[in-house]
Amino acid sequence: MDSNKDAKNTTKLKALLSVSDKSGIVDFASELVKLGYEILSTGGTLSTLKQAGLQATEVSEYTQSPELFDGRVKTLHPKIHGGILYRRDNESDCKAALQNGIEDISLVCVNLYPFFATTQRTDDFDEIIENIDIGGPTLVRSSAKGYASVLVLTSPSDYPLAIEKLKSNQNTIEFRKEMMIKAFCHTAHYDAMIANYMNERFNEGFGEWEFIYGRKVCQTRYGENPHQKGALYEMPHISDFYTKHFYTLKGEASFNNLTDMNAAIKLASAFNTKQNLHAISIIKHGNPCGFALKPTLLEAYTSALKCDSVSAYGGVVAINGTINEELAQEMSKTYIEVLVACDITQGALEILSTKKRQKIFITKQDKLSLPKSSYDFKRIEGGFVYQQSDSVKTDEVANAEQKSHKKATKEEQIDLEIAYTIAALTKSNCVAYVKDSALVAIGMGMTSRVDASRAALAKANDMGLDVRGCVLASEAFFPFRDSIDLAASAGVSAVICPGGSMRDSEVIEAADEHNIALYFTGVRHFLH
Repeated sequence: MDSNKDAKNTTKLKALLSVSDKSGIVDFASELVKLGYEILSTGGTLSTLKQAGLQATEVSEYTQSPELFDGRVKTLHPKIHGGILYRRDNESDCKAALQNGIEDISLVCVNLYPFFATTQRTDDFDEIIENIDIGGPTLVRSSAKGYASVLVLTSPSDYPLAIEKLKSNQNTIEFRKEMMIKAFCHTAHYDAMIANYMNERFNEGFGEWEFIYGRKVCQTRYGENPHQKGALYEMPHISDFYTKHFYTLKGEASFNNLTDMNAAIKLASAFNTKQNLHAISIIKHGNPCGFALKPTLLEAYTSALKCDSVSAYGGVVAINGTINEELAQEMSKTYIEVLVACDITQGALEILSTKKRQKIFITKQDKLSLPKSSYDFKRIEGGFVYQQSDSVKTDEVANAEQKSHKKATKEEQIDLEIAYTIAALTKSNCVAYVKDSALVAIGMGMTSRVDASRAALAKANDMGLDVRGCVLASEAFFPFRDSIDLAASAGVSAVICPGGSMRDSEVIEAADEHNIALYFTGVRHFLH
């Protein structure tokens, strides 16, 4: 007699369903029943299935072991995990399963307690602890480990494909491996989310370990360069912006487009509190080459473009509002690679659709807005540096300390705020010159602040712009008075910077010599 055959488990197919997200579970279970599966289930999932008229066996009835401690222990049982983990091609495992009444569980469908949603809803730590799933991740990991014989599903989006595979006898090892990888990602993301929350709550956000994780939105054609692979991921614990609120109307976003759009939207949305004013930013290679805040989008665009129309060619433009036909006609005169806006009218879309290489994206928001994280990180070779996110506070400029004899006018104060915000969002060393609520010159990413000033003014001269009467902002202190002297020669009327240099007194003296209003905010905004 073949002892291995004797030991094989020949009972009815079994599927264990225990999900927090009940989406599609009834239809999925119905199809499994039609395919001959016996359903094992627990708690809310069991109730949902029974209310739908489906036959399902409670796990505690199946194991002959009651749920304990208000449901904290229900699936942690040898009949459950043994039925998942025993190796079907191992004679010893098969014998042990038979001897211990352990039957084959060949499909496990689990998703986990809503830990993140609970943290958003309450600060009650006891309730948060209760929403840390134990049995679920254990089931997922057991099933993923046993993928050679077990199909594990963790997302409702996979139910239709799984049914199709089962019906067509295509539940192959390759498919189970694909689901296994998803399953381990599911539990890894879940555990990382819990660990990061605990560090945020008890270790001021800086624990022994920090986990950075994201969900893939799409593959990009390549990375920064054609020889590099690339993809877009979003952080689901922060936002679902890219999967649910970012719409492609024309073209395909490249890796570089996405990073430039991020910079463009950040700048254009920095002035959302300004009533009856509309912002447009123009970005090239991650840096601003145009910005304006005006009563209409058309005025904002034409003013922003003047700053550096040469660099704007092939750039990215963020429109904080809806593109109408008039604006579209004006924008069609210049080749802009990427447009991102709150919305666009049908007429405007028809005008811009004639531009073959142009890409158009909308967010369907009243005002452009990006999801914000409390923390930021940058990769370095072999690791990353991690910090609290930077931002310009709403009252930073209003509370800046006047250091000069001369006081800025109301109009200059408005321009100082715009210039200072632009500087804070631009690569250091940088300076930004603003006149009549529009950027007229900018220098960025320089090794010297005075070189940034020279480069900015040289470009403004090339563009034929009159900068006299403009204001100047720097994201860090001026180490010498030379930048102030240069500003005076260009006709700058007011300057704002953090201050904090050993030579602040010389900078203040220079401002008074040239009758320039000078303000220190006391807050540095390096962006490296």
